Amino acid sequence: MRRKFKKIRLIENLEIQAAVAEGNCIARTENQVVFVKFAAPGDVADVQVVAKKRNYQEGRIVKLHKASDKRVEPFCKHYQTCGGCKWQHLDYKEQLAFKQQQVIDAFERLAGLSGFEVLPILGSAKTREYRNKLDLTFSNRGWVTTFDPNADNRPNALGFHIPGRFDKVMDIEECHLMTNFVNDINCHIKTYCNQNGYSYYDLIAQQGLMRNLMLRCNRKGEWMVLLSFFENDEPKIKALLDNIKDTFPQVTSLVYVINTKKNDTLQDLTVQCYHGNDHLIEELGGLHFKIRPQSFFQTNTEQAEVLYSITKEFAGLTGNELVYDLYTGTGSIALYVADKAREVIGIEYVPEAIMDAKENMKINGMEHLQFYAGDMKEILTTEFIVAHGKPDVLITDPPRDGMHPDVVKRILETEPPRIVYVSCNPATQARDAKLLDEKYRLVKVQPVDMFPHTHHVENVGLWELRSL
Repeated sequence: MRRKFKKIRLIENLEIQAAVAEGNCIARTENQVVFVKFAAPGDVADVQVVAKKRNYQEGRIVKLHKASDKRVEPFCKHYQTCGGCKWQHLDYKEQLAFKQQQVIDAFERLAGLSGFEVLPILGSAKTREYRNKLDLTFSNRGWVTTFDPNADNRPNALGFHIPGRFDKVMDIEECHLMTNFVNDINCHIKTYCNQNGYSYYDLIAQQGLMRNLMLRCNRKGEWMVLLSFFENDEPKIKALLDNIKDTFPQVTSLVYVINTKKNDTLQDLTVQCYHGNDHLIEELGGLHFKIRPQSFFQTNTEQAEVLYSITKEFAGLTGNELVYDLYTGTGSIALYVADKAREVIGIEYVPEAIMDAKENMKINGMEHLQFYAGDMKEILTTEFIVAHGKPDVLITDPPRDGMHPDVVKRILETEPPRIVYVSCNPATQARDAKLLDEKYRLVKVQPVDMFPHTHHVENVGLWELRSL
């Protein structure tokens, strides 16, 4: 039976109008909106439609007739393929402007709020080599383009997952998100494994020795290297780890794990320390944080300091306040504001993170913090608040999904005079803001760019109880 092919639609001389969410740009035809990746406002291009939905189309540029003056030359050889740094073709000042507008649009259009102050976005001093952590994946089915003459010969790869394809990994020869040490050790490990017959993980067949590589560093230039193996081949594991230990003296924490699960998470696994320490120590705002392989820590250290300083400023602490820190993680914000508070109570659903928070409290010689682990909506009850006291300031830093409606409801019932909301997703922050508007007035927001060359933006908002 002959296969029927749909006619590929080409939209000629389409003018790109604006940058929008998820790193896309938007254009309009007579009938529909078109979302275009890797475009810039002001481009005029021929766009091939790659997906057609009921209310919009998705397309990609096949010919650029007029380049926007907002464009710059991309700096990475893997641009448009690996899935990272999607905005590197845009001037950084333009990126910041788009992110600022993204925050404004979220509160004005999604939440319907007005009358609040929007402070100028705080850009990152580093626009490359700004991360302190990267996760890479081994695969025996490296991604190759359909135009590659050797497309049937799938090479081994150590790199990043192709966007939208969990089973495809692109081999990374260089990455500009961390210092060049990442490229050196990445290349070294890959070469060693290839020369010595180490099998790469086959995600479909669930077999192979080499599975994941995680790299972390601190400001002192010390490195943690974590290797995840699917098989427990002790001689090969020892030989590789010895080679890394002898070759890279910067590695002060060499750890590994055997992971035979169907996912890559480490939280429920035992990490073995092979050489050096089982952690790194990072300094932030005069505080010290112990970072284990499973620990969450902001991946842009310098901008984390900026983010936490804004949070502390918005909290307006005088030293007499009881502070609740919801979604406290490893307690980094709680510890950061603790010197200006009478007491801080942190709540987090991941028990391992609370263990880190308590240890960081001891490292910094603090005693006026309490940490609790469990589901937020089950811990933050009326009984809990009666037992511990009504907060004078409530800080919340939820995941991308925002706060659970029951948590927002409890906050409205508790009525803390001031709320500081740290968010990595303006859309869900705006959704929660609409709920808080029942009793609270949004005073001001401060966008912070943690991830240059991406569409992601952090935002700190200050709310005050209307009755005050």
